[in-house]
Amino acid sequence: MKITIIDWVIVVASILICFIPALFYGKRSGKNTAEFFASGRAVPWWLAGLSMVATTFSSDTPNWVTEQVRKYGVAGNWQWWAFVLTGVATVFFFARLWRRSGVMTDLEFYEHRYSGKAASVVRGFRALYLGLFFNCFIMGMVTLAACKIANILFEMPPWQTILICGVLNVVFAAHSGLWGVMVIDMVQFFIKMTAVFAAAYFSLKEVGRRLAGDDSAWLGLKALVEKLSMQQVVTPKGAEPIMSAVNGTGQPFLDLLPNFSMSELALMIFILPIAISWWANWYPGAEPGGGSYIAQRMLASKSEKDSLGGTLFFNVAHYVLRPWPWIITGLCSLVVYPDLASIKTAFPNAETSLIGHDSAFPAMLKFLPVGFVGLMIGGLIAANSSTILTHLNWGSSYLVHDFYRRFINTKAPESHYVNTGRLSTVLLYIVAAVLSLYMTSAQQAFQVLLSIGAGTGMIYIARWFWWRVSAWCEIVAMVMSLVTSLAVPKLMPNADFAMVTIVQVGITTLAWLITAFVGPQTDRAKLITFYRKVKAAGPGWKAIRAEAGVSDAEVAQENRIGAAFIGWISGCALIWSSLFAIGNFLYSVGDPSRLKMAWILTGVFAVSGFILLKVTRQLWTDSTDSEARAAAKEKH
Repeated sequence: MKITIIDWVIVVASILICFIPALFYGKRSGKNTAEFFASGRAVPWWLAGLSMVATTFSSDTPNWVTEQVRKYGVAGNWQWWAFVLTGVATVFFFARLWRRSGVMTDLEFYEHRYSGKAASVVRGFRALYLGLFFNCFIMGMVTLAACKIANILFEMPPWQTILICGVLNVVFAAHSGLWGVMVIDMVQFFIKMTAVFAAAYFSLKEVGRRLAGDDSAWLGLKALVEKLSMQQVVTPKGAEPIMSAVNGTGQPFLDLLPNFSMSELALMIFILPIAISWWANWYPGAEPGGGSYIAQRMLASKSEKDSLGGTLFFNVAHYVLRPWPWIITGLCSLVVYPDLASIKTAFPNAETSLIGHDSAFPAMLKFLPVGFVGLMIGGLIAANSSTILTHLNWGSSYLVHDFYRRFINTKAPESHYVNTGRLSTVLLYIVAAVLSLYMTSAQQAFQVLLSIGAGTGMIYIARWFWWRVSAWCEIVAMVMSLVTSLAVPKLMPNADFAMVTIVQVGITTLAWLITAFVGPQTDRAKLITFYRKVKAAGPGWKAIRAEAGVSDAEVAQENRIGAAFIGWISGCALIWSSLFAIGNFLYSVGDPSRLKMAWILTGVFAVSGFILLKVTRQLWTDSTDSEARAAAKEKH
């Protein structure tokens, strides 16, 4: 890729625009850990939402989406589209509960919800397990993507990419705390979105030049749809996609749903995610019941209303605004680079070990003109930084607040914990950088994370609604998910990933459910205290509710479960209908028969949007009234 002086000026300008404002938050974040890790619980909904969506848009995300499109067609994205169910459930059922809990991190929750040494063990273990291992694994995925992009575009070896990204991210994460991270996220979101739209636009122009003899993006889209409408993936398990004429045996590239006659493929990319993964698997950013950095933003929000609004905005932006530029670029790559050999030929100096289907996205960036090259480089830096910065601050909050401060040094001044948090950000990045050198692809890392967390998801939902869920249930779930992730593949060597996951989920879920009935129970006084604070709904708390002196009417008023269910259903309908309406409108350029479905989906979007708006307004009003009642009661 040729980089001009104009491009470098744009790169520098984008970095300065993103990072300079964060410098002004260093003094505020250094006051105490509440400011450094939770922004003083004063974050408005729009900033919380932008920060969530910017964090989940990392440098590995467009690479991963491109890989799914090339190997499984557009329908392969159901592996993450299914998590709409999780994300919208968090909006309507869990965002307000998290805010009411009053904890600084989601791990502090354990000692508010459970009792005895088991609660402390769970908190301490998960602080290390999530804050160190899981967190660094995710940062390793993001760093691997950055290495692949830099190697394809600039022929940079991985160590140089790791060093540059490390210096930039660690310095700002250590200096500015969560306030700085969220301000950086806000600016980076707009830079990243502009960059990926540019990538899709110029990819279509290149396709137009190749297929239609004209570099018009419109003609490129038309030619792309016409070509891929007659093509399909016929070897979803293979290392190379095979572009074959439609013959009823493969997965059409453009279809939004899988070919169910290909049962193995349909199970992996659609049935498993939509039926099981969204509630059974723990994955950062899409946790059942909310958690990780999503919980961190909800807990940092200044009110229940802001917590709900920020999470809703995140889900709409995450699933509707962002996917299609990535998907279009991925589809264009099938025309330009139909196999891995063509990528290797186009970039002969790239390291062979780093080239995979996820390399096709950075490979398409070679067609960007002067100026847009700089914008894309700035956008890729922003994508990497927004995720790494968040994970450094989030992971550091676990290690410092939930492990070091809780179990090792309990009486140090606030400045000591802030400085310890800054030091831990450096150590976390070093571990993540080392892990990235041992990974090969984003899909591989994605499946490893899902496998390790398989079967634990339901417990993170049930603990809010059923008093029998104890710390021992969580311990058993964590142990069983780890054991089954290692044992089940060995016991079922010929089974695919989907079948292995189903067995894991079944074993782990059964194990913790048995523990809920026969294992040690949470202290009654702890349950009563917790319930008086969060006032969760459902029959699972009936006995505790009576002992806590909380009436059914008060619980109904605080939670509005009926409205929440309507909000959940309408929210999912709005996101999926708008996502697929956009896709069908794009397809209709080359296939006019798609236009009818596009308008039907637009109608579904309009109806579900109207219902969602009414429900959300009611819940926002209820949240404001709830906080006013709580404040009045506390004052009284």
